[in-house]
Amino acid sequence: MASLQDIGVAAGINCLTAVIFLMVFAILRLQPLNDRIYFPKWYLKGIRASPISSGSLKKIVNLDPKMYLKFWNWMPAALRMPEPELIDHAGLDSAVYIRIYLLGLKIFFPITILAFVVLVPVNWTNNTLEELKDVTFSDLDKLSISNVPDGSSRFWVHIGMIYVFSFWTMYKLYKEYKIIATMRLHFLASESRRPDQYTVLVKNVPADPDESVSEHVDHFFVVNHPDHYLTHQVVYNANRLATLVETKKSLRNWLTYYQNKYERDPLNKPTVKTGFWGLWGQRVDAINYYAAEISKLSDEEDSEREKVTSDPKAIIPAAFVSFKSRWGAAVCAQTQQTSNPTIWFTEWAPEPRDVYWRNLAIPYVELNVRRFLMTVALFFLVFFFMIPITIVQSIANIEGIEKVLPFLKPVIEAKIIKSFIQGFLPGIALKIFLILLPTLLMFMSKIEGFTSLSSLERRSASKYHKFILVNVFLGSIVAGTALQQIHEFLNQSPSEIPKVVGVSIPMKATFFISYIMVDGWAGIAGEILRLVPFVMFHLKNTFLVKTEKDREEAMDPGSLTFAISEPRIQLYFLLGLVYAPVSPILLPFIVVFFAFAYVVFRHQVINVYDQKYESGASFWPDVHVRIIIGLVISQLLLLGLLSTKEAGVTTPFLIALPLLTIWFHLFCKGRFESAFVKFPLQDAMIKDTLEKVREPDLNLKAFLEDAYIHPIFKGGEFEKPILDEESHPIVVATKRNSRGSKRVSSESSTQLLST
Repeated sequence: MASLQDIGVAAGINCLTAVIFLMVFAILRLQPLNDRIYFPKWYLKGIRASPISSGSLKKIVNLDPKMYLKFWNWMPAALRMPEPELIDHAGLDSAVYIRIYLLGLKIFFPITILAFVVLVPVNWTNNTLEELKDVTFSDLDKLSISNVPDGSSRFWVHIGMIYVFSFWTMYKLYKEYKIIATMRLHFLASESRRPDQYTVLVKNVPADPDESVSEHVDHFFVVNHPDHYLTHQVVYNANRLATLVETKKSLRNWLTYYQNKYERDPLNKPTVKTGFWGLWGQRVDAINYYAAEISKLSDEEDSEREKVTSDPKAIIPAAFVSFKSRWGAAVCAQTQQTSNPTIWFTEWAPEPRDVYWRNLAIPYVELNVRRFLMTVALFFLVFFFMIPITIVQSIANIEGIEKVLPFLKPVIEAKIIKSFIQGFLPGIALKIFLILLPTLLMFMSKIEGFTSLSSLERRSASKYHKFILVNVFLGSIVAGTALQQIHEFLNQSPSEIPKVVGVSIPMKATFFISYIMVDGWAGIAGEILRLVPFVMFHLKNTFLVKTEKDREEAMDPGSLTFAISEPRIQLYFLLGLVYAPVSPILLPFIVVFFAFAYVVFRHQVINVYDQKYESGASFWPDVHVRIIIGLVISQLLLLGLLSTKEAGVTTPFLIALPLLTIWFHLFCKGRFESAFVKFPLQDAMIKDTLEKVREPDLNLKAFLEDAYIHPIFKGGEFEKPILDEESHPIVVATKRNSRGSKRVSSESSTQLLST
């Protein structure tokens, strides 16, 4: 069990690490050579020009001593940009994401002050732990609820505080939900014209023996949306073609690398082995080898491109359908098209950058099978991943290391080494072990078949949140080995689980403090240093870059990885809410995390990140419900803990609190969630009317016709289906010769559209 000294050592190590990272960043960002690494967003906007126009030292290294005296000025600069300007600059997604950190500050700063003023004296002024025999504890444990004797009337204070903390959290959540819902509606109403405002994604187009997919889609929407339908773009299964293009791009990079290498040293012609990863096989001339491979791949690419564009089977039963107005698109996207809900399924089209093209080709039935299999896989992953995590955690402490490596006992028993291991090692071990998990969860989400990057990230974030909740939080709290933990959960009744977990919560506060300092202090400082993009840019700049365009492509601005970052933030909300009434000593560490992360990510959003898409903060309902889940868990765990402390008189007063919290969530959901899933027809009509007045001669069809072409076809020759330019004829022609007059419906062979 970590002592106050151990926590102090860990805090010193992590603070020193964070300060070193920040100082290195502050110096590196001033060098002209690194300008594209630390300010790529401004380059992408065309506002900033490269300071390296010659090879002189002044253009590579900043020689102005005054600049180094102001190396901390990035912090106030990050806070200076007003939020409306930030939304224009980086988008609503980025601005709202930053508000999650601000919300954490708003919730936990007052809670921390109140907990230290009220709860810490109540816990500290007892001698319960000192009176217990054979119990190991530290000074930190005396600040927790463990130091309050069983059956004490002081538990009334803890119950009162959990009510105060819960109501304060719900109040801030309600205000934030209201603000962000208003921001989203205002953003949608005021943003410039985008293709997705007029476009609907139609899936499960039923097969027709007499018409192609394109003709069938055109016919259906001419008949059923005669006044608003404009055009459509069918979807091609170009997954193999996209793979070929990516492979050829990689080979071109290798060819450029070896050509540059040969130009620098003409006496030594580069060679490469033709085997796997160049590790074995025949050694050949590298330039000739990659040139031949590219030529071979180009022929294969041309053949596949011809196949995709000419083979009717390459067209999948889906299409992007565009309308003459936002109102028409809103009606189509938010209504059922036929009596059979499994065909002609419509939803708002993602913006073109947001489309995940590979999943558009997955059939409807296969989608359901995939999602069921991934649900089962996630269940086993979440529960059985607890085994290796707990093994790592059990090894990453004094007793575990002495057991595995007994010859190190004299070394690790030294005071400073012991403090380092107990205060720092468990947190860093857990962080390292979780590095590859988000990639695996994103892969599972892609298998499930979601058709936009934003939905993939939200789905992956949901999986990661469940994993963190069960494995990182519950798995780190429940005492015992990995198998004992699984046995404990599987053999306890659901009513006993809060007791089992609640009893262990105070004892694990020091472990989570260690994790917060590693992940939330040093980790956030490492984020701003951008070590991996720094190394990769200079490698590419040295070996691949020939022109300014190459240098621009070598930039890696990155983006806000919602699938990874948001669930990690939720862990801090969960820890703060759980430990606020139990062991308040953890709260200052969380407040420091939210404050530091807010400044760092605001700087990154302004200067670095380039978002892949803009969803209009559609992720906020997920953020809200996860904080609610954390709040309910904190209430249930305190209820379980008090039930073991002979607080039979006070405990029943907690039963109503989770019910009130759930009711609050349902109220917020009914009040605000529709703003994140539907677009009001009134707002759509207003926006359409203003557009007609301001731009009466707007050629909307020209604006939309190429918006949803697969990226693999952009810039090349691609023939779209020829449709009427201005309007559709009064009589809707069809090629249904096999049905004739036997079919009488809205899709009849001819139909009068005007009366």
